[in-house]
Amino acid sequence: MAEHKDPVDACIGFEWDEANANKNRERHRVAPEEAEGVFFNEPLVVGSDIRHSNQEKRYYALGQTNIGQYRFLAFTIRGSQLRVNSVRDMNRKERDAYDNYEEEAGA
Repeated sequence: MAEHKDPVDACIGFEWDEANANKNRERHRVAPEEAEGVFFNEPLVVGSDIRHSNQEKRYYALGQTNIGQYRFLAFTIRGSQLRVNSVRDMNRKERDAYDNYEEEAGA
């Protein structure tokens, strides 16, 4: 089960790798500022990405941009900085999970 925001709460900023920022812009048409905005909108669903946590703990987030676009983000936390590795549109399975979370939170 995903947890609500927990690991993100202690973060105070963002760190970007220029290559990842460019990849997200080119492949997924998402600018860093848009990705960062997802973390400030509710609901935000955050969970551990165990499958990709071989060398450092990784997380995923499901949320919405400031203009209501649904995004999936893969990220790590380094110190107090949130480092986004990848951001893209949610797929159908992720969107269903997000919608179900939204319904449960609103109930």
